[in-house]
Order: sequence, then C-alpha cells, then structure tokens
Amino acid sequence: MAGDDVMNIGDGDFAKEVLQSDKPVLVDFWATWCAPCRAIAPAVAELATQYRGKVKVAKVNIDDNQDTPQQYGIRSIPTLLVFKGGKVVEQIVGAVPKAKLEAALQKVL
Repeated sequence: MAGDDVMNIGDGDFAKEVLQSDKPVLVDFWATWCAPCRAIAPAVAELATQYRGKVKVAKVNIDDNQDTPQQYGIRSIPTLLVFKGGKVVEQIVGAVPKAKLEAALQKVL
C-alpha cells in the first residue's frame, strides 16, 4: 500500500521516525479496509517521491498500531498529520485532493 518513498511505521518507531525527525513528516493514519484510505494512497506516494529529501512520509496502520492513533485523537480515517519539530502543525481528515496535501507540505518547508 506504500510506494518506495513511503515508510510503514508503528507505535514502536513512531517517536524515532516522526517526533525526532529533522525534517517535516507527513503521517497517514489508515487501514486496509478503508476505501478512502486506498483512494488517497497514490497521491500520498506521489508526494513522498516529489518531496524526497525534504519531507518524510509515513503510514501508520491503525489496526496494527492503536497507541499512536489514540494519542493523537484519530477518530476517522484517513487522517493525515503534518509534524514539524515533533509537533502537529496541520491535520487533514478525509480523502482530499493531492493539491490540498501539497499545500499543507508547502507551509512547513
């Protein structure tokens, strides 16, 4: 479900990969059964490639990892959070157009 430039992370490596990252991180909270999550996945993968080296892109499967989504109050999926300096700076809920995701990334670069 993830492209070459998208990392699949979980509760165990979330702090290291996201909170301690020196780059902004786009985190996609998703599940295999979620149709809107599958619909947005190609745009997320394209952005990961487009912003390679500038932004990290990670996916967290909420079925396999429940602590992190709970910690960030994820109530519906897909929810995408943009982190910068270990803090959430943007939240996007739902299958939105790629342009909306890109605008969120532009704000943190």
